[in-house]
Formats: sequence, C-alpha cells, structure tokens
Amino acid sequence: MTAIRNEIRFLLNGRKVALADVRPGETLLDFLRLERRLTGTKEGCAEGDCGACTVLVGRLSGGLVYEGVNACIRFLASLDGCHVVTVEHLKRADGSLHPVQQALVDFHGSQCGFCTPGFVMSLYALWMREPQPSDRAIEKALQGNLCRCTGYEPIVRAARAVSSYGEVEADPLAAERAAVVAEIEAMKDGTRVEIGAGAERLVIPAGVDDLAAVLEAEPDATIVAGATDVGLWVTKFMRDIAPAVFIGGLEELRAVLEEDGVLTVGAGVSYSEALPHLAARIPALGPLIDRVGGEQVRNMGTIGGNIANGSPIGDMPPPLIALGALLTLRKGKERRTIPLEDFFIAYGRQDRRSGEFVEAVHVPQPDAGTHFAAWKVSKRRDEDITAVLGAFNLALDADGKVAEVRIAYGGMAATPKRAAAVEAELIGKPWTAKTVERAMAAYERDFTPISDMRASAAYRMLTAKNLLKRFFLETSGAGRS
Repeated sequence: MTAIRNEIRFLLNGRKVALADVRPGETLLDFLRLERRLTGTKEGCAEGDCGACTVLVGRLSGGLVYEGVNACIRFLASLDGCHVVTVEHLKRADGSLHPVQQALVDFHGSQCGFCTPGFVMSLYALWMREPQPSDRAIEKALQGNLCRCTGYEPIVRAARAVSSYGEVEADPLAAERAAVVAEIEAMKDGTRVEIGAGAERLVIPAGVDDLAAVLEAEPDATIVAGATDVGLWVTKFMRDIAPAVFIGGLEELRAVLEEDGVLTVGAGVSYSEALPHLAARIPALGPLIDRVGGEQVRNMGTIGGNIANGSPIGDMPPPLIALGALLTLRKGKERRTIPLEDFFIAYGRQDRRSGEFVEAVHVPQPDAGTHFAAWKVSKRRDEDITAVLGAFNLALDADGKVAEVRIAYGGMAATPKRAAAVEAELIGKPWTAKTVERAMAAYERDFTPISDMRASAAYRMLTAKNLLKRFFLETSGAGRS
C-alpha cells in the first residue's frame, strides 16, 4: 500500500516550509505576499505574461536546476521537494546589493520599479547558467518580462555587465548547492501527498504507477502539470479545480528517449527541457519553441499538457501531426498508442477516456532528404498567442514529384487539423509553382476559419495559403536570389 503524507515540504529562500493546509488553487504568489509578506514579488497580469512575479524554483533533475517561473500561476502544491528563491534572498549579509541589482542601478535599468524584481530574477537565472551571455541570450531570457517606462536598452546593458560585479562561484546559490541538494533529497521520501477533502482536495502521486491508480479512483480529477493554462482557470475564470492531481514532480514523465529514429518525449517534459532534444534532430522546431510564451512559461509548460489541453491554437500539435507523431495514453496498467491527429475530435473534446492520461508522445525524425518547416504567425513576435500556425512535411521522388506530404494547421479549425484536400491535390504531382497554385483552391474544402480578436477569417485563409507558397519557395530554391 502506498505511504501517504499530509503536508507539502519545500525550501523558501533559506528556510524549510511544511504546510498541511494548502488549497488546490492556491498560488505561490498569494502565499509569498499574503502569508510570508515577501512583497518584492509583484502581481501584474496574474496570467503569466508580464513577469513581475518572477521567482526561481530549484528542483533536482540530474543535479540542482534553477529556473525562472511565474509565481502568479504556479500552484503552491506543485512545489513539494523544491527550493523557491525570491528577490529578498539576494541581499548580502552586509546589506549590499547583489551583482544583478547593482548593475541595474548603475545602468539606470529601473524607473517606477514595479517590474524590476521580476527582471532581477530573470537576469539572475541567466547569469547563473551563462555568466557572459550574448545579446540573443539576454533577449531570450527577458521575453517574459515587460517594462513600460524604462525601455529595454538600459536593462540589456546591465545584463551584459553583471559579471563585472561578482563571480557566479561566489553566489550563495552556488556556495549552498550541496546543502540544498541534501535537504531536497531528504524531502523526497517517495510518498503520496494527500491534503484536504471535497472541494479542497489535492493529491501529489508518488510516481506514475501511483498516478494511474489515483486517476482510476478519481477519474474526474483535474490533472495539473505546468499550470500555464490551468493557472488561468483559477486566476482569470475563478474555476474550482478540485480534486486536483499535481504531476509536475514526476521524474518518470520528464524523460526524453531516442530509439530507431523516434524521440519519445514524456508528457511532463517542459518546453525548455524538450528544446535541445527536438531542435538538434528537427531544427525547425527550435525557433518555434523559442516563441512559446516567455522563458518562464517555457520552464513551466509541458509538451504533454499542450497536447492534452486540446486547444485549436496550441503550438506543438500541428508540427507534431505533420511529423506523424504518435500518442501513448494510459489508464491503470493499460496503454494504447494512437496517431496524434486522431486524439483531437472536436473543440474541447479529445479521445481521452475516463481515468486516462497522456503519458508520452513519440516523434519520428524526418528522413534524410525530407523537407520540414513550421511557422507561427502572431500579432507580436514574442510571447503572443498564435493566429495561424502551419507545419509542412514533404518527400519528393527521384523525378521531383510529391511522394508524400503532410500539412497541418493550428488556428484554422476547432482542432489542430491536417489539410487533407490540399495534400491530395499535391500527391503525385510535380513540385512546381503551378501545382502549388492549383492546390490552394482546396483550402476552402479543408477549412472554414473564424474571425476573432487575433485575426479575421479572410486573413487566416490567406495566411494559410501563403505559408504553403513560402514552403514551396524555400524548398524549391525559387525564392533564393
């Protein structure tokens, strides 16, 4: 029988915390500000967009890893066995500023100051992993932090200069690393956590087998992985998510394996964790993942969660469908594997049975000579929701004819969807501008997009067609000068 613990345990700055009274929807931000009076962490948007609430969360993953996260949508229950670091922890024993803070002062990187603690924490995470960052690395680290009065150039200049104020090796998080690892390891006792009852009930399974058992017993429970979407259910829509099952700490779901040209990505793998594996083998996925939210969102959001959510504008399903990915679902001890495209049935409806959960996605690497591309179109380049996303996978025969093609879109229908009629118009035809132009007439048979705040139906249709044209130009060489 699985041992049960009735409290969560984590480190907060330099202190151990044990909490037996935790609500499923209680956020880290509210706990910090209201319970612990650590008010350096600010509430701005309450939806993971502005970065004013950025804190670091350290967890064991082949070592101690610290990542910036949005405290406003990070649930307190997800922190079991973690180390939370807020801006208050940066103060030196003699009262002097941390190198990141001093650099921001000297380079005038703050005016009203409301967003500054979030910038400090994002730059702190960057400095610890990359003491001499490139401008691209700085810009990427700050994708999820918004400032509306200073402008970003003084902040970027400060980021370039941090290492001139101190060395990473002398930082407390580096000096205390061994002690923190030992404390976190002691907290991870292999037990299931159960707190509350009814509308206040939450469960943290002891492992994946335990997760399967929990969901068989409570099939209607809300599964919470990275909470980048579920967090908004609570902060924006005031939804009750109990009973809630938190799976973010299950290392068994965070593995990435490669076998026979197929990458198996566990459902709990975050975008940040998946990026180096996917981009190394399927380069077009690198720039796409870099545009999923800000870095805080990529550190929290999971590949499996993006799929299980079933959103018609999720960024990962279209390219994975175009690649021919398969999905493994599990209920109890039973598993079934289906084509990813078959998982999406209708808006808000997926092929996930009662008590079943997404366990892994299997992504084939394109064969040599295959052309693959994925492009996201949005109003703002960084940290914006997709208007249209097109993904293309093409194989030509020796005569330059289309031997195989898979085209999938997000934002064009109620689910991520293949352009089956367009594909049929291309198969067996020469890969020429004339063929592509004729195939475009089939888009109206595949899609009837809607108009909303992100794009009109006409814009979506034209963009979808133009992405196919772009794919042709880039793969045929016709667009090169």
